[in-house]
Amino acid sequence: PQYGIVLDAGSSHTNLYVYDWPAEKENDTGVVQQVEVCKVEGPGISGYSQATEKAGPSLTQCLRRAEEVIPPSQHAETPVYLGATAGMRLLSLENKDAADKVLSSVEKTLRSAPFNFQGARIISGQEEGAYGWITINYLLGSFKQSGWRKLLHILKSRSETSGALDLGGASTQITFVPDETPYESPESWLHFRLYGKDYKVYTHSFLCYGKDQALQQKLAWDLQASTSTIENSSLLDPCFHQGYQRTINISDFFRNPCTSAEKKQLPFNQLHIQGEGDYQKCRRNIQNLFNKTNCPYSSCSFNGIYLPPLQGDFGAFSAFYFVMNFLNLTNEKSPVPLDRVASAIQSFCARPWQEVKPEYHQVKEKYLSEYCFSGTYILSLLQNGYEFTEENWQRIHFLGKIGSSDAGWTLGYMLNLTNMIPAEEPAVPPLSHSSYVGLMVLCSLVLV
Repeated sequence: PQYGIVLDAGSSHTNLYVYDWPAEKENDTGVVQQVEVCKVEGPGISGYSQATEKAGPSLTQCLRRAEEVIPPSQHAETPVYLGATAGMRLLSLENKDAADKVLSSVEKTLRSAPFNFQGARIISGQEEGAYGWITINYLLGSFKQSGWRKLLHILKSRSETSGALDLGGASTQITFVPDETPYESPESWLHFRLYGKDYKVYTHSFLCYGKDQALQQKLAWDLQASTSTIENSSLLDPCFHQGYQRTINISDFFRNPCTSAEKKQLPFNQLHIQGEGDYQKCRRNIQNLFNKTNCPYSSCSFNGIYLPPLQGDFGAFSAFYFVMNFLNLTNEKSPVPLDRVASAIQSFCARPWQEVKPEYHQVKEKYLSEYCFSGTYILSLLQNGYEFTEENWQRIHFLGKIGSSDAGWTLGYMLNLTNMIPAEEPAVPPLSHSSYVGLMVLCSLVLV
């Protein structure tokens, strides 16, 4: 087999993925598979903005793991790529010099590894959305159909490809192939030619609408709206469990590009947040993040961004999956109805922190404390932002893995950079070797 390595440098952490594929079959669909994933200890690389020289060395342990997984004789020919996403996009906006130094540190470490370094860069939100869409449809076998499968595919009334919904800490992406629609907002479209077929793909990435940055935005809104009711630098927050407390530094809070527009002078340096555990109130607060008043196109998602009518099934992965899986809303064979999803999140939010914390003692407190907000935010984003309804909610499938591979943008990124999905469909013999042998044996028996 041949190997490839992709590092997903997200806003909250970095993952290293190792893929392999049979060398003689690299133009066939479904043969690339994930053989290893290693979670890098510590924050995402954007978290090293105050100590940029430490960003690269943080990856060393996972690179050593890759050295163990891949045979030494193939180290030198194994390509390694690093793609940094919305955390680094934000750092680049906030402090370009720090972002460049982080990437330089990362590149130095990757070049010193025994692999074939192919680049470390910040990928755009549009690329992130597109590569996630490629990954999902590659793993589901949507691109390359032949023989009876092709005929059956044509007979299906449903959409030929699946849409992709990706949620990270700092951004969220929606990508799908719509039905024939007016060609509006040209920057929202990408064209692919894969296996002899053309795809016109809609994609948009919302920076600052990943779950972590959405929480920061919501708190900034709450501060704007509640100054008169804030007493002793304390804020009641309905999206945290009753009994939960958290303190944030105001100076750090407004340095963030996602909240800097809401910056205001406050008579205190620290804000003390106390949980209320009120799902309905939390949902109302989150609605403030989605501006639906102005739409210059025939249809919009929010903030005046064009969104064509939703089409087909959608695979929702990354934080969409992790949060819904924690809330036990991904385990059933068929998707959980929307009303049951809402009631499950409401019930979880209503539980006091003193009860939740000991029950999930193995979960990091930061993550555990934010599941109520994250679950409510996911519902608001899908329902109010993208306008999924009771009817088409069933078309959303929360995916952690497809086969042995994680759903995400990294596989699509590698497939694209290694040109492993050809533009034209490779010539396929009319019969496989085993089918040919079987027919010969059958003919021989008939003759005998």
